[in-house]
Amino acid sequence: MINKSISILRQLQHPSGLFVAALDSSTHYSRQSWIRDCIYATLGFEATKNNKEVVKTYQALLDLLKKHEYKIDWAIVEKPRYAWQYIHARFHPETFEEFHEDWGNKQNDAIGALLFKIGDLESKGIHVIRNKDDERLLQKLVYYLASIEYWHDADNGMWEENEEVHASSVGACVAGLKKISKIVDVPNILILKGEDALNQLLPRESDSKDCDLALLSLIWPYGVVSEEQKLQILANVEELLVRQRGLIRYAGDRYFHKDGEAEWTFGFPWLSIIYKSMNRPDKAAYYMRKTVEVVNEKGELPELYYANSEVHNENTPLGWGQSLLVVAMTQEQ
Repeated sequence: MINKSISILRQLQHPSGLFVAALDSSTHYSRQSWIRDCIYATLGFEATKNNKEVVKTYQALLDLLKKHEYKIDWAIVEKPRYAWQYIHARFHPETFEEFHEDWGNKQNDAIGALLFKIGDLESKGIHVIRNKDDERLLQKLVYYLASIEYWHDADNGMWEENEEVHASSVGACVAGLKKISKIVDVPNILILKGEDALNQLLPRESDSKDCDLALLSLIWPYGVVSEEQKLQILANVEELLVRQRGLIRYAGDRYFHKDGEAEWTFGFPWLSIIYKSMNRPDKAAYYMRKTVEVVNEKGELPELYYANSEVHNENTPLGWGQSLLVVAMTQEQ
Protein backbone atom coordinates (compact mmCIF):
# COMPACT_ATOMS: atom_id res chain seq x y z
CA MET A 1 0.00 0.00 0.00
CA ILE A 2 2.91 2.34 0.69
CA ASN A 3 4.44 1.62 -2.73
CA LYS A 4 1.08 2.14 -4.43
CA SER A 5 0.63 5.44 -2.65
CA ILE A 6 4.10 6.66 -3.62
CA SER A 7 3.35 5.68 -7.22
CA ILE A 8 0.18 7.79 -7.07
CA LEU A 9 2.07 10.76 -5.64
CA ARG A 10 4.59 10.51 -8.48
CA GLN A 11 1.75 10.64 -10.99
CA LEU A 12 0.38 13.76 -9.33
CA GLN A 13 3.74 15.57 -9.41
CA HIS A 14 4.41 17.57 -12.57
CA PRO A 15 7.91 18.02 -14.05
CA SER A 16 7.99 21.49 -12.46
CA GLY A 17 7.82 19.89 -9.02
CA LEU A 18 4.28 21.04 -8.20
CA PHE A 19 1.47 18.59 -7.49
CA VAL A 20 -2.03 18.67 -8.88
CA ALA A 21 -4.64 17.85 -6.26
CA ALA A 22 -6.11 14.67 -7.77
CA LEU A 23 -5.82 12.44 -10.84
CA ASP A 24 -9.35 12.28 -12.25
CA SER A 25 -9.15 14.29 -15.49
CA SER A 26 -12.84 15.17 -15.36
CA THR A 27 -12.27 17.68 -12.56
CA HIS A 28 -10.23 20.86 -12.19
CA TYR A 29 -8.34 19.13 -9.35
CA SER A 30 -6.23 17.41 -12.03
CA ARG A 31 -5.24 20.70 -13.67
CA GLN A 32 -4.50 22.99 -10.75
CA SER A 33 -1.91 23.19 -7.99
CA TRP A 34 -2.71 24.49 -4.52
CA ILE A 35 0.15 25.71 -2.36
CA ARG A 36 -1.27 23.86 0.65
CA ASP A 37 -1.90 20.62 -1.25
CA CYS A 38 1.67 20.62 -2.54
CA ILE A 39 2.95 20.94 1.02
CA TYR A 40 0.83 18.08 2.34
CA ALA A 41 1.57 15.93 -0.73
CA THR A 42 5.32 16.10 -0.04
CA LEU A 43 4.88 14.63 3.45
CA GLY A 44 4.60 11.13 2.00
CA PHE A 45 7.85 11.59 0.09
CA GLU A 46 9.54 12.96 3.20
CA ALA A 47 8.28 10.00 5.25
CA THR A 48 9.86 7.56 2.77
CA LYS A 49 13.06 9.64 2.50
CA ASN A 50 12.48 10.65 -1.11
CA ASN A 51 14.03 14.00 -0.29
CA LYS A 52 14.93 14.90 -3.86
CA GLU A 53 11.23 15.20 -4.75
CA VAL A 54 10.54 17.14 -1.55
CA VAL A 55 13.22 19.72 -2.32
CA LYS A 56 12.05 19.99 -5.93
CA THR A 57 8.54 20.89 -4.81
CA TYR A 58 9.61 23.54 -2.30
CA GLN A 59 12.00 25.17 -4.72
CA ALA A 60 9.18 25.24 -7.29
CA LEU A 61 6.93 26.94 -4.74
CA LEU A 62 9.62 29.54 -4.08
CA ASP A 63 10.02 30.12 -7.82
CA LEU A 64 6.26 30.41 -8.19
CA LEU A 65 6.11 33.11 -5.54
CA LYS A 66 9.07 34.94 -7.10
CA LYS A 67 7.05 35.13 -10.31
CA HIS A 68 4.38 36.99 -8.33
CA GLU A 69 6.79 38.86 -6.06
CA TYR A 70 5.46 42.23 -7.23
CA LYS A 71 2.15 41.32 -5.62
CA ILE A 72 3.87 40.50 -2.33
CA ASP A 73 5.69 43.83 -2.52
CA TRP A 74 2.40 45.70 -2.95
CA ALA A 75 0.84 43.89 -0.02
CA ILE A 76 3.82 44.71 2.20
CA VAL A 77 3.54 48.43 1.42
CA GLU A 78 -0.20 48.54 2.09
CA LYS A 79 -2.50 45.96 3.70
CA PRO A 80 -4.61 44.40 0.94
CA ARG A 81 -8.22 45.55 0.75
CA TYR A 82 -9.48 43.01 -1.78
CA ALA A 83 -9.08 39.25 -2.14
CA TRP A 84 -7.20 39.49 -5.45
CA GLN A 85 -4.45 41.53 -3.74
CA TYR A 86 -3.54 38.60 -1.48
CA ILE A 87 -1.10 35.86 -2.43
CA HIS A 88 -3.16 33.49 -4.51
CA ALA A 89 -3.84 29.89 -3.48
CA ARG A 90 -4.05 28.07 -6.86
CA PHE A 91 -1.70 28.05 -9.84
CA HIS A 92 -1.06 26.29 -13.13
CA PRO A 93 1.40 23.46 -12.33
CA GLU A 94 3.75 24.35 -15.21
CA THR A 95 3.32 28.05 -16.05
CA PHE A 96 2.81 29.13 -12.41
CA GLU A 97 0.04 31.49 -13.54
CA GLU A 98 -2.84 32.25 -11.18
CA PHE A 99 -6.33 30.94 -11.74
CA HIS A 100 -8.32 34.13 -11.43
CA GLU A 101 -11.85 32.98 -10.73
CA ASP A 102 -13.14 33.73 -7.25
CA TRP A 103 -12.62 30.58 -5.18
CA GLY A 104 -12.00 31.59 -1.60
CA ASN A 105 -8.42 32.49 -2.49
CA LYS A 106 -7.48 34.26 0.76
CA GLN A 107 -5.71 31.36 2.46
CA ASN A 108 -3.25 32.66 5.02
CA ASP A 109 -2.58 29.16 6.36
CA ALA A 110 -0.90 28.20 3.07
CA ILE A 111 1.81 30.83 3.64
CA GLY A 112 2.24 29.75 7.25
CA ALA A 113 2.52 26.13 6.11
CA LEU A 114 5.19 27.00 3.56
CA LEU A 115 7.32 28.87 6.09
CA PHE A 116 6.84 26.09 8.63
CA LYS A 117 7.94 23.26 6.37
CA ILE A 118 10.89 25.10 4.84
CA GLY A 119 12.12 25.91 8.34
CA ASP A 120 11.44 22.34 9.44
CA LEU A 121 13.23 20.76 6.48
CA GLU A 122 16.26 23.02 6.86
CA SER A 123 16.50 22.05 10.55
CA LYS A 124 16.59 18.39 9.47
CA GLY A 125 19.41 18.99 6.99
CA ILE A 126 17.12 18.81 3.95
CA HIS A 127 18.21 21.98 2.22
CA VAL A 128 15.59 23.83 0.23
CA ILE A 129 17.13 27.32 0.29
CA ARG A 130 19.50 27.78 -2.65
CA ASN A 131 20.68 31.38 -2.41
CA LYS A 132 20.08 34.91 -1.16
CA ASP A 133 17.12 35.27 -3.53
CA ASP A 134 15.31 32.49 -1.69
CA GLU A 135 16.14 34.08 1.66
CA ARG A 136 14.91 37.46 0.37
CA LEU A 137 11.56 35.93 -0.57
CA LEU A 138 11.17 34.17 2.77
CA GLN A 139 11.87 37.44 4.56
CA LYS A 140 9.22 39.15 2.43
CA LEU A 141 6.70 36.47 3.39
CA VAL A 142 7.30 37.39 7.03
CA TYR A 143 6.71 41.06 6.19
CA TYR A 144 3.62 40.02 4.25
CA LEU A 145 2.10 38.24 7.27
CA ALA A 146 2.85 41.34 9.34
CA SER A 147 1.19 43.63 6.81
CA ILE A 148 -2.02 41.59 6.53
CA GLU A 149 -2.08 41.38 10.34
CA TYR A 150 -2.66 37.63 10.11
CA TRP A 151 -3.64 37.29 13.79
CA HIS A 152 -7.00 38.96 13.16
CA ASP A 153 -7.27 38.82 9.37
CA ALA A 154 -10.45 37.22 8.04
CA ASP A 155 -9.42 34.65 5.43
CA ASN A 156 -11.15 31.76 3.64
CA GLY A 157 -9.31 29.13 5.66
CA MET A 158 -8.33 25.59 4.79
CA TRP A 159 -11.72 24.84 3.20
CA GLU A 160 -11.78 27.98 1.00
CA GLU A 161 -15.14 29.16 2.30
CA ASN A 162 -16.53 32.19 4.13
CA GLU A 163 -14.15 34.88 5.34
CA GLU A 164 -13.59 34.91 9.08
CA VAL A 165 -10.67 34.55 11.46
CA HIS A 166 -9.75 30.85 11.51
CA ALA A 167 -7.75 29.26 14.32
CA SER A 168 -6.21 26.84 11.82
CA SER A 169 -4.93 29.78 9.74
CA VAL A 170 -3.63 31.78 12.69
CA GLY A 171 -1.93 28.67 14.09
CA ALA A 172 -0.29 27.83 10.78
CA CYS A 173 1.19 31.32 10.64
CA VAL A 174 2.40 31.11 14.25
CA ALA A 175 4.09 27.79 13.51
CA GLY A 176 5.60 29.12 10.30
CA LEU A 177 7.00 32.25 11.90
CA LYS A 178 8.53 30.23 14.74
CA LYS A 179 10.26 27.78 12.41
CA ILE A 180 11.52 30.31 9.88
CA SER A 181 12.85 32.60 12.65
CA LYS A 182 16.00 30.47 12.67
CA ILE A 183 16.67 31.59 9.09
CA VAL A 184 15.27 35.10 8.62
CA ASP A 185 14.33 37.95 10.93
CA VAL A 186 10.99 37.52 12.69
CA PRO A 187 10.01 40.18 15.25
CA ASN A 188 8.87 38.31 18.35
CA ILE A 189 5.77 40.49 18.63
CA LEU A 190 4.48 38.87 15.41
CA ILE A 191 4.50 35.48 17.09
CA LEU A 192 3.09 36.76 20.38
CA LYS A 193 0.13 38.43 18.67
CA GLY A 194 -0.67 35.20 16.87
CA GLU A 195 -0.37 33.09 20.03
CA ASP A 196 -2.66 35.46 21.91
CA ALA A 197 -5.27 35.37 19.13
CA LEU A 198 -5.05 31.59 18.93
CA ASN A 199 -5.57 31.17 22.67
CA GLN A 200 -8.64 33.39 22.49
CA LEU A 201 -10.12 31.42 19.59
CA LEU A 202 -9.48 27.87 20.80
CA PRO A 203 -10.99 25.36 21.11
CA ARG A 204 -13.23 26.89 18.42
CA GLU A 205 -12.09 27.12 14.80
CA SER A 206 -13.93 30.41 14.20
CA ASP A 207 -16.99 32.41 15.21
CA SER A 208 -19.21 30.20 13.05
CA LYS A 209 -17.59 26.81 13.74
CA ASP A 210 -17.05 25.35 17.18
CA CYS A 211 -15.39 22.15 15.92
CA ASP A 212 -13.60 21.66 12.62
CA LEU A 213 -11.38 19.00 11.05
CA ALA A 214 -8.86 21.74 10.19
CA LEU A 215 -8.01 22.07 13.89
CA LEU A 216 -6.08 18.79 13.70
CA SER A 217 -3.34 20.69 11.85
CA LEU A 218 -2.60 22.65 15.04
CA ILE A 219 -1.67 19.36 16.72
CA TRP A 220 0.13 17.84 13.74
CA PRO A 221 2.15 18.94 11.92
CA TYR A 222 2.30 22.35 13.61
CA GLY A 223 2.42 21.48 17.30
CA VAL A 224 1.28 24.93 18.43
CA VAL A 225 -1.29 23.96 21.06
CA SER A 226 -0.92 23.15 24.73
CA GLU A 227 -1.58 19.67 26.08
CA GLU A 228 -4.94 20.82 27.41
CA GLN A 229 -5.91 22.39 24.08
CA LYS A 230 -4.79 19.28 22.19
CA LEU A 231 -6.91 16.96 24.30
CA GLN A 232 -9.93 19.26 24.00
CA ILE A 233 -9.60 19.45 20.21
CA LEU A 234 -9.30 15.66 19.94
CA ALA A 235 -12.26 15.08 22.25
CA ASN A 236 -14.42 17.46 20.24
CA VAL A 237 -13.32 16.07 16.88
CA GLU A 238 -13.92 12.45 17.87
CA GLU A 239 -17.27 13.18 19.47
CA LEU A 240 -18.68 15.46 16.77
CA LEU A 241 -16.96 14.71 13.46
CA VAL A 242 -16.00 11.02 13.18
CA ARG A 243 -18.24 8.98 10.89
CA GLN A 244 -18.09 5.50 9.33
CA ARG A 245 -15.96 6.35 6.27
CA GLY A 246 -14.23 9.52 7.34
CA LEU A 247 -14.67 12.73 9.26
CA ILE A 248 -17.10 15.46 8.37
CA ARG A 249 -15.28 18.79 8.16
CA TYR A 250 -17.78 20.53 10.43
CA ALA A 251 -21.48 20.33 11.28
CA GLY A 252 -23.65 21.62 8.45
CA ASP A 253 -20.98 21.29 5.71
CA ARG A 254 -22.71 21.67 2.32
CA TYR A 255 -19.81 20.58 0.09
CA PHE A 256 -20.84 17.33 -1.63
CA HIS A 257 -23.79 17.25 0.77
CA LYS A 258 -26.16 14.40 -0.01
CA ASP A 259 -28.37 13.18 2.82
CA GLY A 260 -25.79 14.56 5.22
CA GLU A 261 -22.29 15.97 5.42
CA ALA A 262 -19.62 14.31 3.28
CA GLU A 263 -17.12 12.06 5.08
CA TRP A 264 -13.49 13.05 4.39
CA THR A 265 -11.19 10.04 4.41
CA PHE A 266 -7.93 11.78 5.29
CA GLY A 267 -9.26 12.47 8.76
CA PHE A 268 -8.55 8.84 9.66
CA PRO A 269 -4.80 8.77 8.87
CA TRP A 270 -4.49 12.24 10.39
CA LEU A 271 -5.86 10.96 13.69
CA SER A 272 -3.66 7.87 13.45
CA ILE A 273 -0.56 10.07 13.03
CA ILE A 274 -1.54 12.22 16.00
CA TYR A 275 -2.20 9.28 18.31
CA LYS A 276 1.06 7.60 17.27
CA SER A 277 2.91 10.80 18.21
CA MET A 278 1.13 10.73 21.58
CA ASN A 279 2.33 7.15 22.23
CA ARG A 280 -1.21 5.79 21.93
CA PRO A 281 -0.65 2.76 19.67
CA ASP A 282 -4.15 1.44 20.35
CA LYS A 283 -5.87 4.53 19.00
CA ALA A 284 -3.33 4.89 16.19
CA ALA A 285 -4.00 1.31 15.07
CA TYR A 286 -7.76 1.83 15.28
CA TYR A 287 -7.67 4.79 12.90
CA MET A 288 -5.18 3.04 10.65
CA ARG A 289 -7.64 0.18 10.25
CA LYS A 290 -10.37 2.72 9.49
CA THR A 291 -8.09 4.21 6.83
CA VAL A 292 -7.47 0.88 5.13
CA GLU A 293 -11.20 0.18 5.10
CA VAL A 294 -11.94 3.28 3.00
CA VAL A 295 -9.20 2.74 0.41
CA ASN A 296 -10.95 1.80 -2.86
CA GLU A 297 -10.33 -1.30 -4.97
CA LYS A 298 -7.51 0.48 -6.85
CA GLY A 299 -5.60 1.28 -3.68
CA GLU A 300 -6.64 4.93 -3.85
CA LEU A 301 -7.80 7.11 -0.99
CA PRO A 302 -10.72 9.22 -2.24
CA GLU A 303 -11.29 12.78 -1.10
CA LEU A 304 -14.62 11.86 0.49
CA TYR A 305 -17.57 9.51 0.61
CA TYR A 306 -21.14 10.73 0.43
CA ALA A 307 -22.82 10.57 3.83
CA ASN A 308 -23.78 7.08 4.99
CA SER A 309 -22.85 5.50 1.66
CA GLU A 310 -20.13 3.46 -0.05
CA VAL A 311 -19.95 5.94 -2.94
CA HIS A 312 -17.00 8.31 -3.14
CA ASN A 313 -16.69 11.45 -5.23
CA GLU A 314 -14.59 11.90 -8.36
CA ASN A 315 -11.65 13.66 -6.68
CA THR A 316 -9.80 10.37 -6.43
CA PRO A 317 -7.11 9.68 -5.53
CA LEU A 318 -6.55 12.87 -3.52
CA GLY A 319 -2.83 13.56 -3.13
CA TRP A 320 -3.16 15.10 0.30
CA GLY A 321 -4.91 12.03 1.70
CA GLN A 322 -2.67 9.52 -0.06
CA SER A 323 0.32 11.30 1.44
CA LEU A 324 -1.09 11.20 4.99
CA LEU A 325 -1.72 7.48 4.50
CA VAL A 326 2.01 7.01 3.78
CA VAL A 327 2.99 9.03 6.85
CA ALA A 328 0.63 7.02 9.06
CA MET A 329 1.98 3.70 7.77
CA THR A 330 5.66 4.62 8.09
CA GLN A 331 5.62 6.73 11.25
CA GLU A 332 7.85 5.63 14.08
CA GLN A 333 6.69 5.74 17.69
